[in-house]
Amino acid sequence: MAIDDYSEHDGLALASLVAKGDVTPLELVDAAIARIERHNPTLNAVVYKAYDEARAQAQGPLPEGPFKGVPFLIKDLGMPVAGWPRSYGSKFARGVVDDEDGDLTHRYRQAGVIPLGKTNTPEYGITGTTEGAHLGACRNPWNPDHISGGSSGGAASAVAAGIVPLAHASDGLGSIRIPAACCGLVGLKVTRDRNPNGQQDTAYAMGFTVDHVVTRTVRDSAAMLDATGTPRADAPFAAPPKERPYIEEVERSPGKLRIAWSSETPSGRPIHPEIQAALERTAVLLKGLGHEVVEQGLGIDYRALYAARTPVSGANFAADMARLIEQVGREPEPDELEPLTWAALKGGRKVTGEQAFRGWQDLRVLNRQTLAFFEDWDVYLCPVLGTPVPEVGLIDPVALEPREVNRRQGEAFPYTPPFNFSGQPSLSLPLEMSASGLPIGMMFTARFADEATLFRLAAQLEKEAPWKTRKPMVWG
Repeated sequence: MAIDDYSEHDGLALASLVAKGDVTPLELVDAAIARIERHNPTLNAVVYKAYDEARAQAQGPLPEGPFKGVPFLIKDLGMPVAGWPRSYGSKFARGVVDDEDGDLTHRYRQAGVIPLGKTNTPEYGITGTTEGAHLGACRNPWNPDHISGGSSGGAASAVAAGIVPLAHASDGLGSIRIPAACCGLVGLKVTRDRNPNGQQDTAYAMGFTVDHVVTRTVRDSAAMLDATGTPRADAPFAAPPKERPYIEEVERSPGKLRIAWSSETPSGRPIHPEIQAALERTAVLLKGLGHEVVEQGLGIDYRALYAARTPVSGANFAADMARLIEQVGREPEPDELEPLTWAALKGGRKVTGEQAFRGWQDLRVLNRQTLAFFEDWDVYLCPVLGTPVPEVGLIDPVALEPREVNRRQGEAFPYTPPFNFSGQPSLSLPLEMSASGLPIGMMFTARFADEATLFRLAAQLEKEAPWKTRKPMVWG
């Protein structure tokens, strides 16, 4: 296979070439490495390189998984890889090295992928933009003056640029869907506990955060979830089982769905006119495909929902940092955490047990509002971002005061968090493009544990709006 053809294939297609003997895993790894070296000076997507390890793995026996021989990247945040550093995007954690693979890392390897490095992430995954003092800004392949989203911005940038066909990502308040929207990718936040977190999964205690991948095709997302998404025997809150493999759902008709759509925001302020117009076109597209499409907002009490979440997230972050401090063996120095992180840590340490548990109790009740909405609707449609993709520096967590960072984030990323709280599957699809040539992602959310409906609908939309034909400025 000519090296120029590599980026044109999705992960399953590359694995098929390996299976037929048309290309070797080593050739694929070398193709990916060549693209990292070519594009990373512009994008800063890959922050740790394990080229020798990847080449050695490519020449050895590989598991007979659906992605056998396919190059892969892992986010430098919560995913342990044996012998690799895990910086969390922070100067303070730069000396942390993992002793063994995490549970999901092992499952990725069993799927046949070959990890060859780690991707950029903001400090502790806090922001929806991947800009930080330690790892630097990650840039968007469609226009490097703009952000790649966060916190899985490095993963999305690398996949959108054609470096790898899919990459590990995680989502705690939108960190898969936001970068997928910014970079023109398929980004699924799976149901809570659909993918395993391992035995030492303290960082997932809230249930807000999940791991999956960002991809260029719907079928790659489905196939990887088939490979990884079965619960451990000791999983305390395992997601309900699927009816059939998700890769089969991609081939099934979604039928006539009841789809509600809205641009309502937690603040009540209108979104950017270009995003509003894209949302309305998407509603028309869905109606043309035979779905029942009605404009109706969630109607939930956003103010109460976010007020309940604040002490819970604050206390959880303080607890996570306490474990990291124990691991490092000391408290962070003043210059080892960014201003936003210091604010989060100090605030979290002030939360009382009563406040944290009151927040949990309130969240349990308020999440019922969100879940009840889906008794009448199969899917809820809204944008992922409230604005066009911001420029690098607009939401800079290093240069700006924490309050201003959060204000700007609220304007740019108003939609994703409620479905982390409720645990529902939620999917970004790159259905639209802005006048300036940047992707616009639309977000589709289904009932709890109903990834099947999202895969069916996404595959239908992929045929109608084939985003795979679009190529970013930085590509291949």
